[in-house]
Amino acid sequence: MDPLDIIGNLHKIKPVFQPIVSAINHDINGYEVLGRYQHENEWCSLGPFFHDPEVPEEFKAEVDQHILRLAMTEMLEKNKKGLLFINRNAGQLMMNEGEDLLETLLVYEQKGFSLDRVVIEVTEHEFDEDFESLSHLLLYYKTYGIQIAVDHVGAKSSNIDRIRQLEPHILKIDASIIRKQNSDIFQDIVYSLSMLANRIGAAILFENIEDDFELYFAWKHGSRYYQGFYLAYPAFDLVDKASLTNDLGEKVAGYVQREKNLLEQRYGFVKKWENKVKGLLPKWEGPKKSDAFIEWVTEQFHDESFRMFVCHIDGQQVSANFRKREDKWELEPHKRGSNWAFRPYFLESVVQMKVLNTGLLSELYSDIETKEMVRTFSVPLTDQHFLFIDLRYAYLYNHECLLA
Repeated sequence: MDPLDIIGNLHKIKPVFQPIVSAINHDINGYEVLGRYQHENEWCSLGPFFHDPEVPEEFKAEVDQHILRLAMTEMLEKNKKGLLFINRNAGQLMMNEGEDLLETLLVYEQKGFSLDRVVIEVTEHEFDEDFESLSHLLLYYKTYGIQIAVDHVGAKSSNIDRIRQLEPHILKIDASIIRKQNSDIFQDIVYSLSMLANRIGAAILFENIEDDFELYFAWKHGSRYYQGFYLAYPAFDLVDKASLTNDLGEKVAGYVQREKNLLEQRYGFVKKWENKVKGLLPKWEGPKKSDAFIEWVTEQFHDESFRMFVCHIDGQQVSANFRKREDKWELEPHKRGSNWAFRPYFLESVVQMKVLNTGLLSELYSDIETKEMVRTFSVPLTDQHFLFIDLRYAYLYNHECLLA
């Protein structure tokens, strides 16, 4: 398609709407508006037009403005509530200092389209282009109630500091990355982004969801909104919940049941391990004889563990390390006296064990020594001394509830 044909035939352009579905009420919470162009009796995506660097920004802005006016008019005429997501690149936004877009939005505000329903999507990698000017403009838009979404977050190196500075309302994560990258790496990226979202008060939206696993991944990682072909294709009509390809409520009910089953199984392991240790407590004779006590524990946790030790509540290790190599337990006396209070959550965990008098299972983490994903089961021996049992990855792998 020739860009001149498109710009000269705006009457052949129509907006299409892709639903944004809410994790809270499982209903459509808004729409992302996209453009279609009628070419030889076919409606074609305008994506190539907007992504072509040879097309002048003025052309793109004019087409985008036309699509926006059509979309807002249609939502008003059909009394459709919810958010309207619009895509704008940095170049378009910065034209005429952003006044063209704002003027259009203010016209429609007078017609009844509240500006807090508008979400402007800006792609993260565009932050590299004169970020200061762009951020000032976006912050100015926010004073009108307009919401800001950062698109394709995490697809490349994340500009965490710039995202924090901007404090967008929504972080959009591309679910297609799950298909392209190592799932463990992407899970770490999503975990970091979810922490960032919590700090700045932003919602997470997973887009391009194409199958059940990606929807489950988004749900499990705290996504507030979902978007993608698995739920709905872009359509000329402003579809309602009944038109969604899959029933989100039904899907989530399945996810909830699955997670509950896994959690019950996991806590069953924790209780079993706790009872094993409590059964050995009569053999505990104090920190000076902690190595002798651990010898009894190794017999009970031979299959599950590869390392164990005892620490004082202030972090100091009072036992040697017991380390299993080639199915035999070896002592590492040089570890005695090490202090682990600097580790994240150490003090919180031991105080929690002391107060509740119960064992705890850590999150999955990568062990510095083995480089494998492990978990640590810890349990109080007294209100001052605690046993730490590192669980080997091979054992976790054979029990899904311990990896979930």
